[in-house]
Amino acid sequence: MKSLLVKLTVLVLTSGALSACGSPGVPLPPSLELARPVTDLRASRKGSTVTLTWTAPTRTTDGHNIRHPGPTEICRAADTLKQCGTPLAELAPLKNVNEKQTSFPTYTDTLSSFSSDANAKLVYAVQIRNSYGKTAGVSNEVEVPAVPTLPAPENLQSQLAGEGVHLSWSAADNVPQVPGLRFVYRIYRREINSKAQTVAGEVPAQADATPAFLDSSLEWEKTYQYHVSVVSLITQAQGSEQQVEGDDTAEITVIAHDIFPPATPTGLQAVFSGPGQKPFIDLVWAPDTDADLAGYNVYRSEPGGEPRKLNPEPVKSPAFRDDAVLAGHEYTYSVSAIDVRGNQSPHSEPAEEKVPEQ
Repeated sequence: MKSLLVKLTVLVLTSGALSACGSPGVPLPPSLELARPVTDLRASRKGSTVTLTWTAPTRTTDGHNIRHPGPTEICRAADTLKQCGTPLAELAPLKNVNEKQTSFPTYTDTLSSFSSDANAKLVYAVQIRNSYGKTAGVSNEVEVPAVPTLPAPENLQSQLAGEGVHLSWSAADNVPQVPGLRFVYRIYRREINSKAQTVAGEVPAQADATPAFLDSSLEWEKTYQYHVSVVSLITQAQGSEQQVEGDDTAEITVIAHDIFPPATPTGLQAVFSGPGQKPFIDLVWAPDTDADLAGYNVYRSEPGGEPRKLNPEPVKSPAFRDDAVLAGHEYTYSVSAIDVRGNQSPHSEPAEEKVPEQ
């Protein structure tokens, strides 16, 4: 009996173990190893250079990690791109790309010819093949204008003056005459040791003109770097505008140190008043319009004497009353303008007035 019980127990345990293993189920199909198509292709153009950037896919179309990467093909066509066809270039397979180590590939295309149609464009896409030469399709398409750009201007020069920085450069040669396309010089300004740049202004590009620009919006006592590029502006059929920048000139440095005085005041008049009251002489003159004007200094002299400044602080308005005058004396007045950095203009033309005897 004991032997029979042992045999039954072994049989039950064995059958339980077999039932716990279960059936293997339906086998999963093998991965097609097709990289997901790129969806964030971007393009930028500077001069004749087009730069493409995108995020390398890390997964296949069926959700697996990419194990057998193949080459990336660069596709380009004029106006429309229905399929890649013969690729413009082929990039080597990317290695060890995963979600924690994303790669951002780039490709640079140098254009050698341009269109005389202002609305012409180049269309780009990329597609990624696996190691067996198969692909899940092309990426999103991006466009850049196919119009010409002009070379960077030559002989960029600067001259500092009281009204700002005068910039000049050589005129562009052989400016194309294309309907819907025009060219402008764009002047960039950047404060030294800063990466941020500002468009200081634009000037139309004409082959028969002498291009120049005055930057009066700078801040004194700062150092700036300037460069110029020629921008191609494309007027679209619907009225919108596209643009492509040409190459830049080398930067030039301008130290905006203000050593320039304001304009000399004009129109000074002196008028005596005094009967029945303490005598005084009123002075008036035309206001100075310099943006950095701090005020005016007023000077008085008597015959044979040196001019003496009457005001301890700059006079803010173009008027002054001199009530320290004496009967029977003759006075000569002049006025100068002073800016916020202490630069003083020459004296105005003099104005004379006499205080009558009492």
